[in-house]
Amino acid sequence: MNEELMKQMAPVPRQKPLLPELTPQAELALLCRLLYAEGYDDHIAGHISSKQADGSLLVNPWELAWDELGASDIVRVDQQGKVIEGHWNVTPAINLHLEIHALRPDVGVIIHNHSRFGTVWANAQRVPPVYDQTSAQVNGELLLFDEYNSAVNAASEGEKCARGLGQAKWALLANHGVLVVANDIRQAHLRALTLEWRCRQAWHVEALGGGRAIRDEVVEQFGGMVDGNGFPFLWEAMARKEIRRDPAVLE
Repeated sequence: MNEELMKQMAPVPRQKPLLPELTPQAELALLCRLLYAEGYDDHIAGHISSKQADGSLLVNPWELAWDELGASDIVRVDQQGKVIEGHWNVTPAINLHLEIHALRPDVGVIIHNHSRFGTVWANAQRVPPVYDQTSAQVNGELLLFDEYNSAVNAASEGEKCARGLGQAKWALLANHGVLVVANDIRQAHLRALTLEWRCRQAWHVEALGGGRAIRDEVVEQFGGMVDGNGFPFLWEAMARKEIRRDPAVLE
């Protein structure tokens, strides 16, 4: 987060930390739970990877739903996708993460799931317009990727998705779900919740007969500011809410 910008926006010193110190495993478990609450809740489907300094990846386990994860459930895999730490299995679609991380050294976090409203637009093979400010928190083209022919665990399809994403931040996978990449956990949270919010709001607006979308240049300016600097205090507030609901997430 831009420190100079924060000095201007929040000049009063905080009296206490916004969050307890979190391990990388706790951050990933919290991200899974927060996104589950946002609509990334297709049973046990979906996977997130978080690249670590040593090149290994932290990944949510295959067997557990996102809303039940704790820090101790997070699995670590090496650069070939083999489990090197943890007591669960890793998704068969780990190749998707390995391919994207290999092609995009700027990417620290990758999210794939079948979110409720994101998947509606993916199934319709349409990109939702941006109708409101929250939907405009992230700028850049939302890709519609419709060239895969099977599950993403197939090696050729994982590579195809990785190459099709290019330098984009996110994509709708036609007749499948959504794909989001980010630099870190905080940015991944913002991008994923913004995508689902945008898809949900656009569905409701169009159900009423449509509306006037925000101009592209406004979205680009606003989204560039928010996505580039991070939405102040959003990640912390949502993480605190989940910790209050179930402190076991940190165990």
